Amino acid sequence: MDNENINHRHKRRNTILAKAGFDGLYIIGAVFCLTMAALVLLQMNIQYSIRPDRLSIMSKEELSRIKTTENAEGVVKATGDGRVLLVLEPGDNQSDDARDIWIPILSQMKMPYDVCDAADYKSDSLKDYDKLVLAITNYHKISKELSGILAWVENGGNLMVPYPPSYPGSYQGMFNMLGVKDCGESNVLVEGIHFTRDFMIGGTAHDFPVTDAFDAALSYTLENDCEVYMESSDDYPTPLIWRRNYGKGSVVVDNFGYLEKAYRGIHCSAFSLLDDYCAYPVINGATFYIDDFPSPVPEGDNTYIKRDYNIPVADFYMQIWWNDLYRMAQKYGIDYTGLVIEDYSDVVSGDFPRNYETSQFYYYGNMLLDEGGEIGIHGYNHMPLVLENFDYQDKYDSYVPWPTREDIRKSLDEVFDFTHRLFPNEELNVYVPPSNILSDEGREILSLYTPTRCIASIYFPGEMCFEQEFDISEDGIINAPRVTSGCIIDDYMKIAALSELNFHLVNSHFHHPDDVLDEDRGAKLGWEKLYNNLLEYFGWLYTSCPAIRNLSGTELSGAIERYDLIKINREYTGNDINLNFNSFYDEAWMLVRINNGKSIDTITNGSYTKVAEDLYLVECTEDKVDIKLTA
Repeated sequence: MDNENINHRHKRRNTILAKAGFDGLYIIGAVFCLTMAALVLLQMNIQYSIRPDRLSIMSKEELSRIKTTENAEGVVKATGDGRVLLVLEPGDNQSDDARDIWIPILSQMKMPYDVCDAADYKSDSLKDYDKLVLAITNYHKISKELSGILAWVENGGNLMVPYPPSYPGSYQGMFNMLGVKDCGESNVLVEGIHFTRDFMIGGTAHDFPVTDAFDAALSYTLENDCEVYMESSDDYPTPLIWRRNYGKGSVVVDNFGYLEKAYRGIHCSAFSLLDDYCAYPVINGATFYIDDFPSPVPEGDNTYIKRDYNIPVADFYMQIWWNDLYRMAQKYGIDYTGLVIEDYSDVVSGDFPRNYETSQFYYYGNMLLDEGGEIGIHGYNHMPLVLENFDYQDKYDSYVPWPTREDIRKSLDEVFDFTHRLFPNEELNVYVPPSNILSDEGREILSLYTPTRCIASIYFPGEMCFEQEFDISEDGIINAPRVTSGCIIDDYMKIAALSELNFHLVNSHFHHPDDVLDEDRGAKLGWEKLYNNLLEYFGWLYTSCPAIRNLSGTELSGAIERYDLIKINREYTGNDINLNFNSFYDEAWMLVRINNGKSIDTITNGSYTKVAEDLYLVECTEDKVDIKLTA
């Protein structure tokens, strides 16, 4: 009996264990099936609720009509409050460089201005202007008019010296008005800048080194009543920007002689110190692009990924790189704009095969969209849209030009169709040229035959680069250049970012997934260091200007559209600043600086945020805005 009971218990136990085993397998199988189902659903392009663009874009036809009408009207003469006379010295190298800086500054600040040759300048013309910018090197050319300038400033005019002129001769006769006690006869080296006042957004956090430093300033000793805003960052600082009241008027000296595009925002900020106030439109947007994303993921190992993580590149992208970027987006509210590459082949003619290995495209693309981002186009492959007549100057050995316009068009048809089938709710408005290289022919094809509304190339000039301004082309394509790039963030990029934050209130940055694989782009430093560089940069940006808007590429295009089209008439009564807009769509953003000790009290048809000392970001919600100042 005992043996039978024992055998019975063994059989029962084995039955229970077998049942439990089967139940466990069922559970494991169910979990596996659920996991696979979730992955399959993710790969099947579940359509997330795509956030509607906060800023819509007009049709290309309407934009083209407006821009053509503006161009047909010709140059608009200076009228209204804040009129500027820009005096130039044609043929002088410094003055020619200043012209290339100051005409874009005044145009994009929407300041009413006229240009005058120094040889034709007469002081009696100043009665028609509120501000005078003397972009000349040799003051002896206007020596007979200097007494008239002094009298005009004393009676309420506003004078700016926009770069260090030639010291000898007539310029010394202006020292009393400019607040100069003494001045060295030769220029001094400026290797970095230091802000003594919090007058520029993001300026006072730290000093900014200057790349390729040279003797870019005169050595001045100033009177005590000069307000110095920026100086060199060496042991014996040279004043670089100062303001002084003179009689009923004001003078500003911009002694920072770096006359390059990267420093426009510094010169713009110096100009804004003139007069009792300055108001100019800005874009107000921070946009972050990820080029080559989503795209085919590299297979195999990489030296530095293997060194630091001991995993293949594909696993690193999924487990480390993208998770870090995703968390960073959530921390700062960033809406990435990813730019699709369908295939990394060098095919430039014939058929363009469809890439059916789409799991990585679905995975990364849907996560990016779910985070609030946007998908744009980088290309069928990574070949810039140039024909065989383009000269790569032996700098891009792997790039193959396209034989015909039709080949370019067919490749674009393929990548736009490929991407639209993956993400059918995306409009694919944004195109970014590979290596920022784009020919006129390629650009025309994009405009005529694709949904492209925005081209986001590069802001600064460079060899073969498609350089842009923040504006709208005559064919209705919106230019939205990127300003900074990569994960190293060198000194040049830092000062350029500072400059654009204060000129257009824009931060436009891009990087690539393979930055971490390329030694020239910092791979040897390791991803942890590169990621911390990005965190430090973003931390500076959002600490410096919490009011800046995070925008996708399309939304930034909408903001540029509103900024470029708007026209402003300013009226100042002493206690009120009245802004009247033409071509007002649904919003405008202005930076308003107040230099007379007052501050904003109330705003009608708008709101404001203080972003620096005496500097306010004003959101305008109607075409007439009244800013009342404290008494």
